[in-house]
Parts: sequence; structure tokens; C-alpha cells
Amino acid sequence: MKTAIVTGASSGIGLEISKVLINLGYKVYGFGRNFSMIDFKDNNFTEVTCDLMDIDYLSKKIKEIRKNEDMYILVNNAGVGYFGVHEELNTKKIHEMVITNIEVPMVLTQLLLRDLKKNKGFIINMSSITAKISSTHGCVYGATKSALTHFSNSLFDEARKYGVKVISIHPDMTKSNFYRNADFIEGENIDSYIMPHEVAKSIEMIITQREGIVITDITLKPQKHNIRRKK
Repeated sequence: MKTAIVTGASSGIGLEISKVLINLGYKVYGFGRNFSMIDFKDNNFTEVTCDLMDIDYLSKKIKEIRKNEDMYILVNNAGVGYFGVHEELNTKKIHEMVITNIEVPMVLTQLLLRDLKKNKGFIINMSSITAKISSTHGCVYGATKSALTHFSNSLFDEARKYGVKVISIHPDMTKSNFYRNADFIEGENIDSYIMPHEVAKSIEMIITQREGIVITDITLKPQKHNIRRKK
């Protein structure tokens, strides 16, 4: 059975992506910190509770999975963001963003790339609209996402001759718990944010293209730009 790995699969966009892939016939290993809050069970969904900051343990789990599975898709979805003026970010938060948002995708890609070349598979990196625009009060977060997008572009040029598809998805403001660490939230009206399942729908479009066509970049924006400061 074709297998996918999805990070950040315990909530939000990652969980919705996992559901889409299962509906398309994939077996999914979902990596996340805590699955206790989700009400989703499926025979083709395996929860892997893991702190992605622990690179050694993460690498061990990936190696165990690829011994027994036919790897076709890697979705680097997990991300963390801390927001505010740069001098107020402590070094721990900076380190966490760099490790989670860029080092982990690079490591997972390195571990799985030979399998994905063999199967002409997909690497889907969940970047952010902040990779494409100035990101005041999110300088480090935006920089890590810019790095992830650049990594995706370069990797596609490197691996495309082997049939590997590398895609960056750039969502704008999404209604999820991601912004719990921010001093702002999405606007009240539905035309000022994107829902996680709407981001996940783009995955189906990506992986159902005919062989020879690669969608390398998707940007999703709400109709209106409207955020609110938290009280």
C-alpha cells in the first residue's frame, strides 16, 4: 500500500491533510506531540507521538517505518511560530522555530529521498505567505518559511529528473490554534481567513495531476485581509 508521512498531524491542517490522503487510498503515519484531543480513528492512520525537536528519535522512527512501508509522500507540515518585536524573542523560541520549521523538513527529506526517487513520489512543504512578503513582528518565522520555500525550489531542480515532485504551499491567515502564541487572531468574518480543510484540498489537486505535470507552488489567501489584535 502506498504510504505517506505527515508531520503536525494531531490537529489543524496536518490532520485534515491526513484525512484527504486516506480518502485517496494512502496509508498515513501522522507525527504529532499529542493526539488526545482529536476524535479521528482509521485503520490506515497510525499515530506517532513524537517531539520533533528530538531529531535522533525522529530519525529512528522514520528508519523503522521505511523498512516496512512503500513511501510515496512526505508532507512537512509541522510548524511553530512566535510573534512580536524581534528583541523580545528569547533564544529558546528562535531555536525552536529554526529546528521545527526548517531543520526537521531537511532531515526528513534526506532520510526519505531515495525511496521517493524510486517511487517518483511527492515532497510537500507547508510554507507560509510570510515566505513571500515582509513579516514584521514575525521576522524569524518568516525567515524560516522563506528558507523552506527556497529549499523546495532548489530540491525540485535537483530531483525532478528522477520523477520527484516538490511543492510549496503558502497559506495566508488560517483559522486554527497556530496563532495561540501571537498577539493577533483572524478576523471575525469567513472571508478573512482560510479553514484547515480548505488548505488540505490543495493536496488532492497536487497529487492527482497526470504524470509529467507538477504544481510546484500554491498560494492561498482569504478574500479580505483582516486581523484582530487580541485583547
